[in-house]
Amino acid sequence: MTNWEARKFVWQGAIPLQIHLHESEVTTVPSPPPALILAPRLGYLPLYVPTGVLFDLLCAEPERPWNLTVHFRGYPGTILLPCEGEDSIKWNFINSLKEAAYIINGNCKNVMNMSQADQVELWRSVLNGNLEVFVRVSSKLKLGIVSDEYTVTSNSLGSGLCVDETDHAGRDKAGRVPIRLYVWSVSEDVNDLEDAPPIDTWDNIAYINQPVNCQEGKCLTLHDAVKSLLPEYFPENSLADEESSKQKGEEEEETQTSVEDDASMAKDVGEVLCKPTKSCNISDDNVEIKLIRIQGIEPKPEIPFSWVANSLMNPDYFLHICVCLKVPRLKIQ
Repeated sequence: MTNWEARKFVWQGAIPLQIHLHESEVTTVPSPPPALILAPRLGYLPLYVPTGVLFDLLCAEPERPWNLTVHFRGYPGTILLPCEGEDSIKWNFINSLKEAAYIINGNCKNVMNMSQADQVELWRSVLNGNLEVFVRVSSKLKLGIVSDEYTVTSNSLGSGLCVDETDHAGRDKAGRVPIRLYVWSVSEDVNDLEDAPPIDTWDNIAYINQPVNCQEGKCLTLHDAVKSLLPEYFPENSLADEESSKQKGEEEEETQTSVEDDASMAKDVGEVLCKPTKSCNISDDNVEIKLIRIQGIEPKPEIPFSWVANSLMNPDYFLHICVCLKVPRLKIQ
């Protein structure tokens, strides 16, 4: 499957929702029936995390329809950033796009210079699930990520659409891939995810907002990429030596300084929704990656990471990855 075909499948993805009103909110007899909605995976509930990511994260063994309960009172404002409507989600999306652009290109000028009409058209294409319109508008941003033997250029589509114009090189090329990694852990006593306790608080989720560096000429697998983002658990899988780590730190500091004002909302959302990882002393031999889920798919660990990045990214140009780790019962320092 080409990355263009995969992107079409991703954009067509949807989750059946069954939305109930909490019994404390019911004021009529009989109670109102639940609302049944087919929600696009790339869309948003009244939160700043894509619907598909929430589903992949909170449902270890996916249920369909996904049963949600609505409350109109007692919003957990200390845990979740309040959503003030569609405009706030739209601007969070644009800010995420700016952050991704800086990671990929070293600047976010193309996003900053988007016309108001293009911003509106881009956002509406996400809400409407219109990939063709999204590609046409987003191509102006020149946000090609990495290329590999699976990458399809605009010439091979035969439809006049302009996809990220990368050459058909046959091997990975250097680049930085924006990643948002959501990690939850189960103990060594859990062999089947059906037996895992439900995630009932965001304190149980580690959130990592960090790019993966793809090195030219090197084939990086999905498994390699995920391990590189979890040095606390897989220290020997770090992709960089001391010199490159120092350079990476300097780049990240520069990135943070440059996009601090533009992407502050996206940063705040990540900090409020999920806790960063804590350091712990656990050897690689005792840790197992039980699950990697992206866009509702559980890809094989050995799949080329460049194909995953190009094919399964979200419209904000971040690759959202949900990971379940099986770890021993050790105290976290």
